[in-house]
Amino acid sequence: MAKDNKKITPEQRKEVKGQGFLSNNDGIHFSCRVITENGALTSAQLKNVCEISEKYGNGNISLTTRLTLEVPGIEFDNIEKVKSYLAKDGLRSGGTGSRVRPIVPCKGTVCTFGLLDTQKLGTELHDEFFNKYYDVKLPHKFKIGIGGCPNNCIKPSLNDFGVMGQHVPEYDEDMCSGCKKCSIEASCKVGAAKVIDGKLELDIDKCNNCGLCIDKCHFDAIEGGKKGLKIILGGKWGKLTRPGDVLKGIYSEKEAKEILEKTILLYREQGKTGERFGDMIDRIGFEKIEEELLYGNILERKEEILDANLHVTGGATC
Repeated sequence: MAKDNKKITPEQRKEVKGQGFLSNNDGIHFSCRVITENGALTSAQLKNVCEISEKYGNGNISLTTRLTLEVPGIEFDNIEKVKSYLAKDGLRSGGTGSRVRPIVPCKGTVCTFGLLDTQKLGTELHDEFFNKYYDVKLPHKFKIGIGGCPNNCIKPSLNDFGVMGQHVPEYDEDMCSGCKKCSIEASCKVGAAKVIDGKLELDIDKCNNCGLCIDKCHFDAIEGGKKGLKIILGGKWGKLTRPGDVLKGIYSEKEAKEILEKTILLYREQGKTGERFGDMIDRIGFEKIEEELLYGNILERKEEILDANLHVTGGATC
């Protein structure tokens, strides 16, 4: 029998919410949010969640926008049993509160458009920033998205910290033969490549570095240049959508991880409690944020920032 909703105290609801169990609208049951470390689960893990849904939930499982699972209809008295059951297959609940949220990578690992192994990077960021920073209190939720290419499927520009795979084309004008039917122009989806007066012209401002044109030219006028990640800061969706600001440059995965750590530390240090990262950028100014992330010494203040008694009660409500 489900525990009477009047006997579940606000303190108990708050405690289990922090563990990834969200109150259902009947006031009695809870939904368990199951974390995926890189947006994917093994077949054994999926079976585990299905068994929990049948044994402890209402038989349903829903998918969230951050590639986690939610199992509704769980009684309060079964929460500890559910946590133990999840652990059998290396799963855990969570993903709530004013902290780093579950990492969301696209399917770039297997997608034909993918410019990087997104799920591998997702696993690495899950370990380095979701797990290791789990108890670090932030002003509000902090979302990280990994896009494998400019197709933008998981919308990295609407995450607090988004990365997007890039492959910069290198154009050798001397190799262009001025073909009447240019394979580069035909392959460009954003109109950055145009043949004008018998010569290919490449508009760098329009080019999104998707890499689709690379190796399409029969005369090798376009070859592959730098590969890496675009970094986008301060995006958010919801009631007050804010597209992120693009950090100048293209970065390696190692460089992006360092900038991500700097970003989280800077947000904890300079963000106001209840303020999203994008709002902090608007308050302080993107140029100052960019300067601090690229050239500042914030990593030297890491221990001081982490030890500070900040954001005891953050702004996240879910």
